[in-house]
Amino acid sequence: MLTGSGHIAGVVNPPSKKKYQHWTGGAVKGQFQDWLANAKEAPGSWRNHWIRSHDNTLVKARKPGARRVKIIEEAPGAYVKMQG
Repeated sequence: MLTGSGHIAGVVNPPSKKKYQHWTGGAVKGQFQDWLANAKEAPGSWRNHWIRSHDNTLVKARKPGARRVKIIEEAPGAYVKMQG
């Protein structure tokens, strides 16, 4: 798989933003340019493809505060605003 973004941007941007694309095409054999010419380009984040290639089971995200875990404060949190 080849992604159109760096590792952080590809993870933090939800697929609904449609900011990036990715290519799939199996193992690279020979020249990369040949692989890319035959790879399939898909819009959006690579996350869903990668997750489904490992386990097709999707689970709902938990709700903050669920299971009696107390929310300390609203995001982004005071620690983000502190200077060291």
